[in-house]
Amino acid sequence: MELNPRRVALLVAANTALAPFAIDAYLPAIGILAESINASIHHTELSISMFLFGFAIGQLCFGPVSDRYGRKPVLLSGLVVFMLASLMITTVDSLGSLLVWRFIQALGGGACVVNSAAIVRDCFRGREAAKVMSTMAMIMMLAPLVAPAVGSILLHIADWWLIFVFLAAYAGFLLWLLGTRLPETRDTSLPAASPRQVVRNYASVLRHREAMGYICAVAASFAGLFAFITASPFLYLEYFDLSPGIYPLVFGVNVVMIALSNRVNIYLLRKRTPQQNLRLGLTVQLLAAAGLVVATALNVASIYVVVPLVMLFTGMIGLITPNAIASLLDHFGHISATATALLGGVQFSCGALAGVLVGLFQVEHVWPMVLTMLGAALLGNIGVRLLTKAPVIDNAPCR
Repeated sequence: MELNPRRVALLVAANTALAPFAIDAYLPAIGILAESINASIHHTELSISMFLFGFAIGQLCFGPVSDRYGRKPVLLSGLVVFMLASLMITTVDSLGSLLVWRFIQALGGGACVVNSAAIVRDCFRGREAAKVMSTMAMIMMLAPLVAPAVGSILLHIADWWLIFVFLAAYAGFLLWLLGTRLPETRDTSLPAASPRQVVRNYASVLRHREAMGYICAVAASFAGLFAFITASPFLYLEYFDLSPGIYPLVFGVNVVMIALSNRVNIYLLRKRTPQQNLRLGLTVQLLAAAGLVVATALNVASIYVVVPLVMLFTGMIGLITPNAIASLLDHFGHISATATALLGGVQFSCGALAGVLVGLFQVEHVWPMVLTMLGAALLGNIGVRLLTKAPVIDNAPCR
């Protein structure tokens, strides 16, 4: 099967969208789900962090397996696990069982999504890879834009359990789509790594100073994003007292911003390097987080102040993530899935930790969210500026 950039972007985006759907579709139903399992909304929000932890472990475990045995076997097996776990979540009656099945669901999801960036790296390099990843991310952003609205509709039709039936059905669709439309992209001439070599491969990424700078950028921005996502049901449904029907709208504007910044990223890549765009996105993100803290300290953090600043913060994901991943994988093309797995493991672990910081202590205020977002933005900026080289100005046109 012939693969062109557009087809790769579409197929990989459909696969990568599994994670945003799994995270965002049930957000409007968290309050009702919490009542169903006799738990508080804050403790039920920890199921988001549990999913992220499982997702991180799934990527770390199955990224090297993908480099050894190929992308498709790992991808399709992960989809089966995700689908079955989604169906089991419909039967949960306690917080403990919810957390266990969300963890197993995330293991399958991690095995799927860890292949996305590796497939792009199998087929493209440099600026072309960054452009494909931006296109992929822009398409993928439809998932978190649509997911809360889909969740609200399904909640209105039946109850929270129908959302997880939908997730199982989407995994089944991907099983057919990728099984029939995506060829194996791993170069079979590359040697298969032994378990000992896998450990050495991970160590080689961890020892690479510049690579860790790019991983820090992605992980920190992701942590800030999930500080907001974890807090958003409380923030919008309880703190600002919005209805479940309005929630998808105020949540979705952040996704629109990410999609727009992805388009801006593609345009800027004509004359700027991925590293320049990465630093620009991190700087703007830090300014937005500082604005949220100042507004909260001055007691002017109304919905009309918080929503635009959160939009600016989350929107910068479109400048940070595709450029950081493309820059990272330029150093590790021979072990792209392993490098992606380590990136995903650190990224989702940081997102989970941010969610725990926001939700565990049940503080009825926006302070946990805004302080976590500011801390994440500071770490991202410091990491990139300390660990990576200053970008070289490159005005050569993109081919």
